[in-house]
Amino acid sequence: MTTPDIAARRAVGACAALMIGALTLTACGGSANADHGDGKGGSDSSRTSAAQIAISAKDGSTGASINSTGVKVSDGELTEVKMTVAGSGQAVPGSLGADGVSWKPKEQLERGTKYQISATAKDADGRSAAADSTFTTVSKDNSFIGTYTPDDGTTVGVGMPVSFNFDKAISNQKDVQSHISVTSSSGQKVVGHWFNGQRLDFRPEEYWKAGSKVTMKVDLDGVEGANGVYGVQKKTVTFTIGRSQVSTVDVNKQTMTVVRDGKTVKSVPISAGSSEFSTYNGQMVISEKYKKVRMDSRTVDLANAYDIKDVPNAMRLTQSGTFLHGNYWYNQGNPPFGRQGTSHGCVGLQDMKGGQGDTPAKWFYDSSILGDVVIVKNSPDKTVTPDNGLNGWNMSWNEWVAGSAA
Repeated sequence: MTTPDIAARRAVGACAALMIGALTLTACGGSANADHGDGKGGSDSSRTSAAQIAISAKDGSTGASINSTGVKVSDGELTEVKMTVAGSGQAVPGSLGADGVSWKPKEQLERGTKYQISATAKDADGRSAAADSTFTTVSKDNSFIGTYTPDDGTTVGVGMPVSFNFDKAISNQKDVQSHISVTSSSGQKVVGHWFNGQRLDFRPEEYWKAGSKVTMKVDLDGVEGANGVYGVQKKTVTFTIGRSQVSTVDVNKQTMTVVRDGKTVKSVPISAGSSEFSTYNGQMVISEKYKKVRMDSRTVDLANAYDIKDVPNAMRLTQSGTFLHGNYWYNQGNPPFGRQGTSHGCVGLQDMKGGQGDTPAKWFYDSSILGDVVIVKNSPDKTVTPDNGLNGWNMSWNEWVAGSAA
């Protein structure tokens, strides 16, 4: 059973300008002119301004950074910076540094977009200078972005890896991996592993320590991931590891035992896969949660075996369609929960239609967070592959480290 994946992609835009004066400035990186003054108000008409403005994106350039484009001045201070989207004139908001010598956009720029910057500054004697630049940011065809999990500021379970999926195949894996660092306040060693040319996961040897803080620093802006294809991301993400919850499904006993912070909380009956459609063995990580979701057998190549539009309290365990979910239809001709596996590979918990009430399914759903671990054992099926979902824990540490490019 499956449902469309939720993908988190981030896009940014722009609009406003910073005005801090009314003089005109000199240049570096764009066309420039100096105002020699009129011999009044203290300006020396025989000397040009000492202020030197540098616009990081050179005039006429393509492939400019969407993160680090900005303006700096030496031997002076900025008095005005205007940035717009070329053609439309839409203003791009920016902010001046506290020292008055640097300016940058407030938001990440768009890829493949033409911009204009004009800036003015003055030196210590009040002489003005100006600079401008028209440039185009790196195109989508010549750049790559990684969609990642978990999100910044979230609290996740002890099994949650850091997982990147890049929108283009990465051939220069060593450089890309070396520009992503993942560290934990627990001091656990964290290593990256490439599953293929587009997926890179990070995890420690054992589950994360409960209560620890994990920091991911991404410095891919300008890093060449493949021939002529460059990264555009530069950010820091932090998340917290919550309490430890590891639940074990025993298919022989048709039960699931929930252990939290080393103590058994509850054991509940389950319905695992049938003899024809058995459930994977192995360590699986909850990657998505849905209070209600449609499950259609046609999405997992099982013809018209089922189409249930309101499966309650559902949590994804594999990308191929294994869920742990509520089941309100089980008792239609079946023995009670805990006696027989009847699913098409999922793990079912007793539930009510609508997913409400005092049921094992609702209790477990409410008690679980993304990143919690569900272990299935004693199933006649094979062990789930490490790349089927966020399930790299099914790979030995030696194998995991061998897949690192850094």
